[in-house]
Amino acid sequence: MKIGVLTGGGGCPGLNAVIRAIIRKATITYKYEVLGIMRGWRGLIDGEVKPLDINSAYGILHQGGTILRTSRTNPYKNPEDAKKVLENIKKYGIDALVAIGGDDTLGVAYKLSKEGVKVVGIPKTIDNDLSGTEVTFGFDTAISIAAEAVDRATTTAESHDRVIIVEVMGRHAGWIALYAGIAGGAEMILIPERPVKLDEVCNLVKARHARGRDYSIIVVAEGAQLGEGEMITSTEEKDAFGHVRLGGIGKFLEKEIEKRTGLETRSMVLGHLQRGGNPTAFDRVLGTRLGVAAVELIAKGEFGNMVALQYNKIVPVALGEAIEQKLVTDEWYEMAQVLF
Repeated sequence: MKIGVLTGGGGCPGLNAVIRAIIRKATITYKYEVLGIMRGWRGLIDGEVKPLDINSAYGILHQGGTILRTSRTNPYKNPEDAKKVLENIKKYGIDALVAIGGDDTLGVAYKLSKEGVKVVGIPKTIDNDLSGTEVTFGFDTAISIAAEAVDRATTTAESHDRVIIVEVMGRHAGWIALYAGIAGGAEMILIPERPVKLDEVCNLVKARHARGRDYSIIVVAEGAQLGEGEMITSTEEKDAFGHVRLGGIGKFLEKEIEKRTGLETRSMVLGHLQRGGNPTAFDRVLGTRLGVAAVELIAKGEFGNMVALQYNKIVPVALGEAIEQKLVTDEWYEMAQVLF
């Protein structure tokens, strides 16, 4: 049995923990061969494949990034690329494929599974927006970094009597902003699921300062919307999956809040800091559990599934169900509003 493994989409702490677990479980328990597919789906288009043995797993558990590299490649954007993927799966004798990624990467895996490819998915996204699993690995690391940034911004805001806006990742789902804002004690949290008017934001800041609180912290997801407006983008260019590059809402709010309230306002964008560095212990353990479970599904022949965390157990979830988006619910946001 030959297992191909790839990591696609944005970088995410914990990827190497998953890869390590797959290698060790596959080679030690089942004596399977493992092939590493470089740079996500691009590696199956270009035929960039290399063997992974037990030595490949040494020393990578705690490391951030991915030893297999990654890319935002969509083979179904070009019919010829999709054809090359199927040809290379056959050429390299890949009997089963493990795709580690978010909704875009697993969306490709789902299409391949419908074409007869034996695929198992592993949920990877710092946004925590994949359905079917309670949490994705990488999320815990991202919110730990974001919450620490909010803590640090708070001391500066208080010292200088400022409004500080912390912009975090979150295209369609505001889980990072929600958790970081709650953990950091933010005065307001703006998320894509709950558009707000700019006047509401400014009125909250002014009301807080009228009560004698001379500083405010606002955590905003990059995909948050003001009123009925569109998301603010840093460029009109789109990636292979049709996504525009977001960014800039923090700077927009900085200018508008200062202009409308007269209060000194600054913004900071965490950006790729949330994706980088070593994973937390939680993400290392979760990644390990998911990697082991993926190999076990292959051994059982249960393809077309994603391994997921539910009630602290790792269970299979159909890929078609797993790639649906998981958004912040009203219950979560209303709880957070009480703390504003």
